[in-house]
Amino acid sequence: MKYLCANYGGISMAEKKITSYPKEKINILFLENISDVAVKHFMASGYTNVKRIHKALPEEELIAAVRDVHLLGIRSKTLVTARVLEAAKKLQAIGCFCIGVNQVDLKAATKQGVAVFNAPYSNTRSVAELVIGASIMLIRRIPDKNKAAHAGTWLKEASGAYELRGKTMGIIGYGNIGKQVSVLAEGLGMKVIFYDTETMLPMGNAQAEKSFKEVVSKSDIITLHVPELPATKNMVNKNTLKYFKPGSILINYARGEVVELDALRKALVEKHLGGAAVDVYPWEPEKNGDSFSTPLQGLSNVILTPHIGGSTQEAQHNIGDDVSGKLFNYLEKGISTGSHSIPSLALPPQEGTHRILHIHNNVTGVLSEINTRLSNNRINILGQYLKTNESIGYVVLDVDKHLSKNALELLRRVKGTIKVRMLY
Repeated sequence: MKYLCANYGGISMAEKKITSYPKEKINILFLENISDVAVKHFMASGYTNVKRIHKALPEEELIAAVRDVHLLGIRSKTLVTARVLEAAKKLQAIGCFCIGVNQVDLKAATKQGVAVFNAPYSNTRSVAELVIGASIMLIRRIPDKNKAAHAGTWLKEASGAYELRGKTMGIIGYGNIGKQVSVLAEGLGMKVIFYDTETMLPMGNAQAEKSFKEVVSKSDIITLHVPELPATKNMVNKNTLKYFKPGSILINYARGEVVELDALRKALVEKHLGGAAVDVYPWEPEKNGDSFSTPLQGLSNVILTPHIGGSTQEAQHNIGDDVSGKLFNYLEKGISTGSHSIPSLALPPQEGTHRILHIHNNVTGVLSEINTRLSNNRINILGQYLKTNESIGYVVLDVDKHLSKNALELLRRVKGTIKVRMLY
């Protein structure tokens, strides 16, 4: 079968491939309104069993839905638990069409030999632009003026309204999004300081500070870009808010558990902070139209948005392209680059061979047993690649095509085997 001439993830699909399993029998399930580009990617490549559901599924429904699924695509609201993974006997890979993977039980996925991919960089620009937009709106007190205008009150005044130029932007978490914000802020004439637990190379004239306290005490606007970890839970709380520069603005487009909202409300009501923009919450509704409440509702100079930091057409297209490309490359070529559960391997195709993937527990002697079994049965190994992490090992073998079926059966008997799959 010849694929359409296209390129995904740097891998040309304008080549003839004979897969070991008929494409029409590969079941792909996409949840949560994943971008059309992902569906088109697989359909154009001959995978006809692509099912799309425009919402997240609760655990019991998801367990029933994934029993015969080979590839699963989700966004941030679908929770893939150990029970779900245990039920998904045919599952090869999960694509998280978003930045994070915390909605997947990675330990269980690793144990089951299921590759987990995401798109850590695809929506960084969208989030960074919204941070800058919110900064301008808040420092000019636009939310208050907008509310007054809608209520029929003319509120034309300069009191409490400032320019961004010359102000200090403090960034907590100087990763991909933090760096993008840094560049944009500096381009607007702001001074940029940041704090990260890791040593980061500054962009432009940004300056690293030694602590969270130093950043928040010097900044006019503080923006958070940290992951959800035990160390970051409620990192902004009633105690740390005391360090914030009086009248400063807080922006949280990171994770909902990072800010203690009741404490933030108190700081805003008491005018210790001059404003806030929040896009993520400890609890969020399942679907559009559901009721929603937060302690920050009704406060002056506060912008509340429904987790839309990365929700632009460009970002969703880029995420769909990125994650579907990774799923495709793993399914067809065994390339695991970017996986959070399977050791990372990127390998060239080997002419005149059949390729077999072997995922096993990372215990002593597995590779030796693989080689011994194949050698004793006179099966020639033309290429072999091995990568391990602390839990599992991932071996890719290119073997003589005339003996590949026998090799497949021998590899299934290797002690510690989790999964064996022939690609082509």
